[in-house]
Amino acid sequence: MKILFLDQSGKPGGAELCLLDIAKTYQNNCLVALFSDGEFKQILQDSNVPVQIIPSQLIKISKKSNLFQGINSFTQIIPLITRIIPIARKYDLIYANTQKALVVGGIVSLCTHIPLVYHLHDILSYTHFSQTNIRLAVTLANHFSSLVIANSQASKNAFITSGGNTNLVKVVYNGFNPQKYQIGQSIAQKTRQELEVTNKFVVGHFSRIAPWKGQHILISALAKCPAQITAIIVGDALFGEREYFQQLHQQVAELGLEHRVKFLGFRHNIPQLMTACNLITHTSTSPEPFGRVIVEAMLCGKPVIAAKAGGAMELVKHGKTGFLVTPENTEELAQIITDCYHNPKNMIAIANQARTTASQNFHLNQINQQISQLLCQLKLGNHES
Repeated sequence: MKILFLDQSGKPGGAELCLLDIAKTYQNNCLVALFSDGEFKQILQDSNVPVQIIPSQLIKISKKSNLFQGINSFTQIIPLITRIIPIARKYDLIYANTQKALVVGGIVSLCTHIPLVYHLHDILSYTHFSQTNIRLAVTLANHFSSLVIANSQASKNAFITSGGNTNLVKVVYNGFNPQKYQIGQSIAQKTRQELEVTNKFVVGHFSRIAPWKGQHILISALAKCPAQITAIIVGDALFGEREYFQQLHQQVAELGLEHRVKFLGFRHNIPQLMTACNLITHTSTSPEPFGRVIVEAMLCGKPVIAAKAGGAMELVKHGKTGFLVTPENTEELAQIITDCYHNPKNMIAIANQARTTASQNFHLNQINQQISQLLCQLKLGNHES
């Protein structure tokens, strides 16, 4: 089966990393077409996955765009579609990995009669999307896609609640290679030395800097924790959220936490940094579609405190493989961080169970096999029809 993957972004976000793992299994029979250049192109090339940047003007539509903005952006998409159609005719399947890719892929599928798969990496709610965008995504998926792959039950439920066809959607979680997260203690100790936190209890936060990711919540909770507890915040403001980034620095200064909070920016060595932590927190203020950071922390053998909403509730069993806290409740978060600090034996037991569970439920080979079976069934169904 020859697959044309479509993705709007040149930046390696969670959806792109998931696409990378899927595309690797089809690297001899696929092409990843990106609508913009960036670091993700190089990552694909380094993994020997064929990639091509499809030249186009900037598509000025966002998750919050209204109907007028959506119509206006459609004229920008037409040249992109005309470039992709002749490329698509060489493939058996179009695989749209993002919402803008769904718009383009849906029209290309209509013009070429090539089956379309939509990988849904979002919870379609008004928290992140305009009513226009939700209707557009659901309508396109219902009419043009032969299969919708949702990255969690939470994403599937939101899709169906928004009018999505129940018969189209299947849940397949993101996959991970457990070996990537097996970091030796000597490396962890070296990392702690480099960060100058050797004798500290380190709480890690890993995500892009954005208000809904809730870095401010961890900082507020930290102020209520024992002084021996420090935090590292890994990630950068990617989408014009520098003002929030500055607010975080101001918050740290106002709370007198300058020596207890380290902003590390964007980093590639996430497993090494996670292994250097004692605890990982996930503090999103609205439901997370999946939560890659949660599974990565579990695979690193670290206890996780996650916001009790969305996909996170499918990944963590409270008190067994991690902890779930009420979103935005700094008192509750501070209490669990403090409890973990005072009960290291319990933390170790929970972390070990989390690693075992994550290795069993989210192993990349198992996940890719599930996707391969779905795509083969789709191809077989199309041949029979």
